[in-house]
Amino acid sequence: MARRRVVRITTLMAIGVAASAWWWCRGRRTAAATATPHFATSGPPPKTEPTPAPASWVDPVDGQCPPGYLVKLNLQSGIFHVPGGRFYDRTVPARCYASADAAEADGYRRAKA
Repeated sequence: MARRRVVRITTLMAIGVAASAWWWCRGRRTAAATATPHFATSGPPPKTEPTPAPASWVDPVDGQCPPGYLVKLNLQSGIFHVPGGRFYDRTVPARCYASADAAEADGYRRAKA
């Protein structure tokens, strides 16, 4: 009885080893057959770097926001000011955003006044 069990286990192990070896070789052959040799490619290699997204904010120039980036941010308070706001003219910006939505997306809040 015990001998039969040992023979069965040994047979199953041999089948498993053979099957895994076959599967491994099959995968290697498939990959080798579909791979393109490096010298057979034509043209430049594809770009792997993504194109950078346009900046949502810029640094101020001489204490003023450049055209197109009119939302002023005070980093110390975490509050941004939009044109026409009560303290917009007084605010010295640390960053200038293109839109209030971009400033909110970065985690800052709009001035209440």
